[in-house]
Amino acid sequence: MIAYIFRRLLLIPLTLFGIIALNFIIVQFAPGGPVEQVIAQLQGLETSATTRVSSQSVDSLSTDSKYRGAQGLPPELVKEIEKKFGFDRPPYERFVIMIKNYATFDFGESYFRSQNVINIIIEKLPVSLSLGLWSTLLIYLISIPLGIRKAVSEGSAFDITTSYIIFFFYAMPSFLFSILLIVLFAGGQYLDLFPLRGLTSDNWDSLNMIEKIIDYIWHLTLPVFAIAIGGIASLTMLTKNSFLDEINKQYVLTAQSKGLTPSRVLYGHVFRNAMLVVIAGFPATLVSMLFTGSLLIEVIFSLDGLGLLGFESIINRDYPVVFGILFIFSLIGLAVNLLNDIMYHVVDPRIDFEARST
Repeated sequence: MIAYIFRRLLLIPLTLFGIIALNFIIVQFAPGGPVEQVIAQLQGLETSATTRVSSQSVDSLSTDSKYRGAQGLPPELVKEIEKKFGFDRPPYERFVIMIKNYATFDFGESYFRSQNVINIIIEKLPVSLSLGLWSTLLIYLISIPLGIRKAVSEGSAFDITTSYIIFFFYAMPSFLFSILLIVLFAGGQYLDLFPLRGLTSDNWDSLNMIEKIIDYIWHLTLPVFAIAIGGIASLTMLTKNSFLDEINKQYVLTAQSKGLTPSRVLYGHVFRNAMLVVIAGFPATLVSMLFTGSLLIEVIFSLDGLGLLGFESIINRDYPVVFGILFIFSLIGLAVNLLNDIMYHVVDPRIDFEARST
């Protein structure tokens, strides 16, 4: 297993290179890049960009430009904008420079935030980590026991009732559930028990350790439940179906015929095999909760995390931030996938990835 882990670690840089290269190529063909964004602002859509680039006059005309909307700007100003964003170099040269910098985790500076990308990501990371880790933990703590109980008591009143509830929440979008939580518990129409925005209170610095923990949980309760509700529904049914599939197999009947207690059969034999399917979905669940699933939740609860940052950066064509977040996302995803394989082996030592790869 050690050799397998070592080989997987060696593959991570190569995989990251492929992901970054593919997305870099796609970006080259995407319209409305940062140069065009600033040109549009200079042409009157937004005047704040003029102070960011140059104070040159824009009275002269440029009728021959590769950028959409550049007519009316002097060629020297367009070249200055290109140089500011590094677009005065050919694409292959920009890609080589980017890869060299990324090897040392140097993501450059944001085009429009005048701040180092790594500092921006570090600033936003606590929100996304808080949402992702706690929602994933909540999903597994609720779904696995509930799924096992439903499998053991299939067809009972408990199973049927919980199935109706699960299907209801599975069909409800997370943003709609967020609004429902706000209406019910955050001063909407009924109770005012939880805060509506932010990860911490304004007086955070004056709180002691216990008060900070309580304040942190207080702010996270609603957004974590909102982001986790869909995952709880799907994982509960996956756990139930996985256990039902194993319970109906011959080895379970054999174990029961030997006089083993139901709990010994369930947790000594069925659990290990049934949990493999559940564990297989762990990386996708965690990465989804960390990033892709949190965008609307961050907007609704005014949480400034990586999901919102990535969306705004794509809209603004802030490529250093976009690629920096992509790099971090990909690295975490690859690391979690490796952790998933290790967990497979821990749950069932009979699974030997090293033997399969030879």
